[in-house]
Amino acid sequence: MPRTGYITIIMLMLSVLLAQNCSAKSGKTKTWTKLDDCRYLDNKSNDGDSFYVMCGTNEFIARLYFVDSPETDLHFPDRTQEQSEYFGVTIDAVMKAGRTARDTVRELLQEHFIIHTRKAIAGGRSAVPRYYSFVEVGGQPLAETLVSLGLARVKGVITNLPDGENWRAYNERLRTKENEARQKQLGAWAGSTVIVPASPKVRQ
Repeated sequence: MPRTGYITIIMLMLSVLLAQNCSAKSGKTKTWTKLDDCRYLDNKSNDGDSFYVMCGTNEFIARLYFVDSPETDLHFPDRTQEQSEYFGVTIDAVMKAGRTARDTVRELLQEHFIIHTRKAIAGGRSAVPRYYSFVEVGGQPLAETLVSLGLARVKGVITNLPDGENWRAYNERLRTKENEARQKQLGAWAGSTVIVPASPKVRQ
């Protein structure tokens, strides 16, 4: 076989291996795992969308899919500023809402809760692994609860749900809940200067 033929075969094999590796890292090839022996762990770095948990004997940080809660401090000033502009409130108001989101999650997760995860890595600097997760408490998705209370916005990593629901349909439902919270000026939307678009009139 000519040398170019060997090179072509090697390049194809490398491409296949690279694609498989990237797919594994993204979590697309992993199946959902349901964890129901979980408890919330207090930690100074916890906030509304990312918090320490212990499931069985495994400790990790659960990072919620689809949502972003306000920051609790100025550790990431650019992000806090961007959230301030998004919600249409001051930076101090954003951080206050962030602390409320953190405390609300801590209170809610004193009850029994369930985590669905594929252990897709969510980054972070902690030595403890940080996995994207769906969290259910009282039969309700935690992400939806936070958005409904105005304590999170629709933003972040997306995926089809553990029950098979398409991510687009779920994302649209969250958007509806976010708009309702904004109209009622709940949570981080309190005192917002963001203009709420008028609902279209339905012809009779």
